[in-house]
Amino acid sequence: MTSRSLPHLFRARSHLLLRSQIRNPKPSSLPLKPLQRFCSSDASPPPPPPPTTQTPKVKIAGGGGVNPSPLYSSLDADEVAKFASIAETWWDFEGPFKPLHLINPPRLSFIRSTFCRHFRRDPYCARPFEGLKFIDVGCGGGILSEPLARMGAMVTGIDAVEKNIKIARVHAGFDPLTSSIDYSCTTAEQLVRENKMFDAVLALEVIEHVADPSEFCKSLAALTAPNGATVISTINRSVRSYAAAIVAAEYLLKWIPRGTHEWSKFLSPEELVMIMRRSSISVRHMISCVYNYETGEWSLSDDTSVNFIAFGTKQG
Repeated sequence: MTSRSLPHLFRARSHLLLRSQIRNPKPSSLPLKPLQRFCSSDASPPPPPPPTTQTPKVKIAGGGGVNPSPLYSSLDADEVAKFASIAETWWDFEGPFKPLHLINPPRLSFIRSTFCRHFRRDPYCARPFEGLKFIDVGCGGGILSEPLARMGAMVTGIDAVEKNIKIARVHAGFDPLTSSIDYSCTTAEQLVRENKMFDAVLALEVIEHVADPSEFCKSLAALTAPNGATVISTINRSVRSYAAAIVAAEYLLKWIPRGTHEWSKFLSPEELVMIMRRSSISVRHMISCVYNYETGEWSLSDDTSVNFIAFGTKQG
């Protein structure tokens, strides 16, 4: 990256344009390809920052029902505290969550297209997901839950940070189309114990923040109805992701607070596919979002070297 290209990273987008994109995401025009073997051509990644002490999984009282791990949650207490400290900034388009707001439109386009194909819905319908139950795991302030609700889905949003849920409820209340979202401060594991099931389960930028990705994925699978859909997005553990998500985003550009990500907790596409398969989720498609330094916008791509979204279906 040259010094001349850096100014493009700071190009601000109009709030009205961003809100329009989020409210009316265009169907993806990028052809979806079947999952292929992902082989990284990167050299061995540089050593990450000194590893922190692994936080024990949080013990949860109660039990009963089908549960991959009856006594524990995959929550990482340090990660929960980290996001609680910046919860008030979820709807600040120039705040710490600015990258998520910018990447939201192309990801919604992908989700809309794949879900319409999977559930055999009309992609050109304003509300194609009428009658379907979706859950947004790790919903934060609701930046994914709200557009899904506007597309007609019956949305449940859960998060372990109580501040996030309060902010999500207040913001959703401003729009009649999103006021029906069922927000709750709970965990995926707790809903599994309550025998909850959904047509689609989404967890975007969450799995790299949990203590046990395998247990977390088992919970997502348990929440997914037979022949339902599961979508997980995360950051690849590669040289490029270390440079982009940590060095650039946290230290150079200061888009997000330092320490938001731990490179050692990122997953490669191969690792996520393996974890999902062990949880009875068959990965059908994988795609990524790339940043264009000239236009200052994100778009869909087959290049998964920095981040990727995996779409899978539960084996019925």
